[in-house]
Amino acid sequence: MKLAVLAYDGVFDSGISALLDVLDGANAMRGEIPQPPPAWEVSTVGFRRRVRTGAGHVISTVPIAEARGADLLLVPALAERRPEALLAHVSGPDSAAVRRLVAEVRGRDVPVASACTGTFLLAESGVLDGRRATTSWWLAPVFRKRYPAVTLDESRMVSMSDGVLTAGAAFGHVDLALAVVRMSSPTLADLVARYLVVDERPSQSAYTIPSALAQSDPTVAAFERWARMHLPEPISIPHAAGALGVSERTLQRVVRRNLGVSPVRFIQDLRVEQATHLLRTTDLSLDAIARRVGYEHAHTLRVLLRQRTGSTAAELRVG
Repeated sequence: MKLAVLAYDGVFDSGISALLDVLDGANAMRGEIPQPPPAWEVSTVGFRRRVRTGAGHVISTVPIAEARGADLLLVPALAERRPEALLAHVSGPDSAAVRRLVAEVRGRDVPVASACTGTFLLAESGVLDGRRATTSWWLAPVFRKRYPAVTLDESRMVSMSDGVLTAGAAFGHVDLALAVVRMSSPTLADLVARYLVVDERPSQSAYTIPSALAQSDPTVAAFERWARMHLPEPISIPHAAGALGVSERTLQRVVRRNLGVSPVRFIQDLRVEQATHLLRTTDLSLDAIARRVGYEHAHTLRVLLRQRTGSTAAELRVG
């Protein structure tokens, strides 16, 4: 299988390195399992023979024509975390060649893959329209506003939809590369992950900071502050809307448009975040913590912790 990893000016150093290192490791470990998959032929392609990364390093590449004959095109992230600058870059002339390449390759039914801010390049090229995708959890509100035709689920670490593979935040490049290996051999992917000491991370939820997401909109930010003040109490969404001076319908719409979830779900996320903090920093019982975050019964909190973080209360306390 021929894989083309795209190097372009401003590429995220750790992102492209993670892709190349995981794939190289998989090739090196193939002999350690029975019935190994064929080796991957990995090329680092570029629009010029030498490109400069976001950290200023120089990468040598092979001609971009190699990408047009590949079985999969991997587009690492751009080294830019400021939302305004990111949108300006991915929609501007500096990334036009990348967008054209992605659209051209996908137009021939060749799969494409990206992680973190690179998913914005895929979305800007149009290949994510009508498909499911994930991206960096903290950029989800910006992504959702810019690309309403994409069904975004930022809680997922990796998402595959109709030939397009996307992964979450910066070090999601490791998960992306392992997903590529897993498509050929789950056994080899597990072996590589063990050598790299990488745990399976199906979700980004455990890493999400709700207050950071809330800053994407003034109404959502005000709702987040109000909800935190009333977290131990039964929270009424109509009451919350009235306290903020907006209609319940407006609050529902604004929260869902920016965060992709309902106000009730967002409050659950805040409660899980606070409960996780208390589990890790106090000796309070789960029952006491449940009451502090607004749940009468610890069972409800226990279920939510498992759903949102993938860990039990006991595991979170140990962590």
